[in-house]
Parts: sequence; structure tokens; C-alpha cells
Amino acid sequence: MDMLADLYAAQPFWWWAGLSALILGVEVLTGTGWLLWASASAAVAAVVVGLAGTDVPTTVLVFAVLTMVSTLAARRYLPRSGAAPGDDINDNVARLVGEVGHSVQPFTRGAGRVAIDGKEWAAELEDDEPLAIGCNVRVTGVHGSRLRVQRL
Repeated sequence: MDMLADLYAAQPFWWWAGLSALILGVEVLTGTGWLLWASASAAVAAVVVGLAGTDVPTTVLVFAVLTMVSTLAARRYLPRSGAAPGDDINDNVARLVGEVGHSVQPFTRGAGRVAIDGKEWAAELEDDEPLAIGCNVRVTGVHGSRLRVQRL
């Protein structure tokens, strides 16, 4: 145990740099995003111990405080992803807003079916006027599982 303490005392910078690399490696394997800030905090702790020569309890405190502050700040101020709301590629209905299609059955009482991108969708017209087959429509929104459309 004394040998480990002596090794740390001789090379504290490299212990913290190694810890930073280890945490970053685990982050790369898991891809959670949670360990990025701990890895960066360990790197900063390595710089602090290298430049200021702080003792073990102080360096551990620096690491802990930096990890907590950076993680909370990142979760608060950084966006979760680069995608704007509604840009979810798995939401095949919301992506249709703004698309143009045509009616494939007559609309009665504001309800019918439209074809957009080769698929048929249940739709409701913004006004309750009848709409004939083949009329062009634009998707203005989604209401449940139905598209809201307006005639063009």
C-alpha cells in the first residue's frame, strides 16, 4: 500500500490524466453522455494537481465539485440533440406537415383519405366542404392519427 501511495505522490498528474482517459473510454463504450463531464473534470483535476501541487483530498474535492457543476450545467444549458422539435425521423406522421398530396376518396363531412409520398392516410379537411377525388391538398397538422389538410 505504501508503494502505491509513493507512486501517486511521485506522479499525481498522470494518475488523474489516466483516470480521465479511463472514464472517457467507458463513455465511448456506453455512449450515455453522462461520463463526458466526469472525464473532463478529471482532466482539469490533473492540470490543477500538476500546476498547483494540491494534496489528495483537495484534488478529490476539485474533481467532485467540477463533476457535479459541469454535469448539472450541461443538462440545464446544452440541448439534448441537434434536431429541432418535429425532426424525429421515427415520427412518420409529423414529418408530413407541409407536404402536398391528393385526395384518393371523396371527403364527406370533412373526412376522407389522401395519398402523400405513395402512402394513403386518413385525413380531415380544415373546412367541412366536400372534396372530390384527385384534388390537391397540403398537410397543415396532425390530429391524433389523422392528418389535417387544406385544399389547394
